[in-house]
Amino acid sequence: MTTFLFDGHDNAPVTVLLAHGAGASMDSPSMTATAKAFATAGFQVARFEFHYMAARRYGQRKPPPRAETVNPEYIKAIADLRAKGVTGKLIIGGKSMGGRVASMVADEMFAKGEILGLVCLGYPFHPPGKPEQLRTKHLTGLKTPTLIFQGTRDEFGTKDEVAGYGLSDSIKVVWLEDGDHDLKPRKSISGFSTADHLTTLAERVKAWVAQPSVSSS
Repeated sequence: MTTFLFDGHDNAPVTVLLAHGAGASMDSPSMTATAKAFATAGFQVARFEFHYMAARRYGQRKPPPRAETVNPEYIKAIADLRAKGVTGKLIIGGKSMGGRVASMVADEMFAKGEILGLVCLGYPFHPPGKPEQLRTKHLTGLKTPTLIFQGTRDEFGTKDEVAGYGLSDSIKVVWLEDGDHDLKPRKSISGFSTADHLTTLAERVKAWVAQPSVSSS
């Protein structure tokens, strides 16, 4: 059974299932702050870890596997969340690699009526410094309603680069001013704090979920 960390109220109308990035656990400060922001906006949030990250808690320093190899773990997390009694509307997503994995299973889950949509936080469009190694092929035909939140300083995909990717019409990219790959801005330059961006993110998802095109999915 997948282990979850929950935030928010268990009677919230929508639950957000979040997976972590390649190098930080589900209870990292960044993931915790993100979960709290979603909870404040009225969502229930469930965080979980892929097996390699969970193994690190027991001293097994396993490197991140290829993202597609953990797709079954994400699908199992959805099933385990349902088994725990979370039967309401569900959005899946995650930070960086976690969001990428969620994006690879989203259409299967969406077609089955398991999820409303997908939310990616700092999508890793390509490795830093390697813009030719794109991770976008499956995004060109994605059918699941999707929000991608990207910092304008993110080295994994700049605004100009992303504009040329030909992403599916089901995807909306929301740019957060001066945010890095963790969506963290430099307040002295941008005037925004990380908390500001996370609040914007959560409220934007809340408004998006209320749209008929999403809520009736």
